[in-house]
Amino acid sequence: MESAPPPGTGSGRTIDRRRLLGGALGVGALAAGGIAAGRWLSSPAEAKPLTVGGLAVTCNLTLPVACAANEAANHTGKDGGSQFAYSKYNGWPEVKESLMSGDLQAAYMLAPLVMDLADKKVPVKVVSIGHRSGAVIMVRTDSSYRTFRDLAGKRVAIPSRFAVDFLFLRKMLAAENMTPEDVEIVEMAPADMPAALFVKGVDAYCTGEPFGAAAQKAGYARVLRMTRDEWPRYMCCVLTVREELIKSNRPLVQNLVNYVLGAGAWLDQQPQNREKAVQIAAGRRYFNQDPNILRFVMTNPADRVTYGDLRMVPQEFDELMQMGVEAGTLPHPVPYATYVDDSFARASRPALIAL
Repeated sequence: MESAPPPGTGSGRTIDRRRLLGGALGVGALAAGGIAAGRWLSSPAEAKPLTVGGLAVTCNLTLPVACAANEAANHTGKDGGSQFAYSKYNGWPEVKESLMSGDLQAAYMLAPLVMDLADKKVPVKVVSIGHRSGAVIMVRTDSSYRTFRDLAGKRVAIPSRFAVDFLFLRKMLAAENMTPEDVEIVEMAPADMPAALFVKGVDAYCTGEPFGAAAQKAGYARVLRMTRDEWPRYMCCVLTVREELIKSNRPLVQNLVNYVLGAGAWLDQQPQNREKAVQIAAGRRYFNQDPNILRFVMTNPADRVTYGDLRMVPQEFDELMQMGVEAGTLPHPVPYATYVDDSFARASRPALIAL
């Protein structure tokens, strides 16, 4: 008997959901907490924390850790007030729209999508990387698929054509002299992918964690390829802020970057820190997920997702941008300075994470 698909891995909208899953999946509600951006006022007594949007994916794990650590520092009176707070989103389209409208001033966002937005004169900048590695390509345990050639003509799900997961899939296809035209690509919310694979709505999926681990831990899926092996410098989620926030409150942006970098170093220091991060992120205030699935990502293997090296390397961004152009995601090359402000990374002092 097949294992049941794992519960509680998230929710969100998807393209072709009804046709793929036959109505098996419900549409998740937006998480409580709203999407309005918080504003940092001059007086600590009047201050409201800056709302930072993120998805419930382990590529965003540095954000809950940074928020929790900042709050802990506030409780000791160290910062005089919590400066930023996490707000859970269910999909990249919602984050994109909120950043474009200005309802959200800061968020973790897909790097190619930020490139495209900045190129279209939306005033946003990448100020930090959020992770390294962390994407997987999954197939059913009982399938015969061992190479990408085996997937010829099969249906493969990706989160978005702006997702670096799509570029990872292209990279793996190219390694076997294949193109995206050799498979049928569908866009789907990552939270829906394990169930889609379970009911054979797709033959494979490429996404960030924990949605690969969810199906693997449940026993009906296995890893076909993992970025840790094929593309260890992979990055997709980057901390993005609107330019008016940079102009109006550089100290706040700098402190946010300091906490994100501190969270990254802390996560990779020792296994106990990852366990603590699992306990924090699994809670209702953050990812609201099964801690056992998050723990599986953190330990199988331990470098499935890494966070310690969050350096901003222009060449890596340029290579990613060029891959986006070749994929048709970006209409033309976008200069690094158009979408990146690395002054905060250069001036950073990673915050002490006391959790």
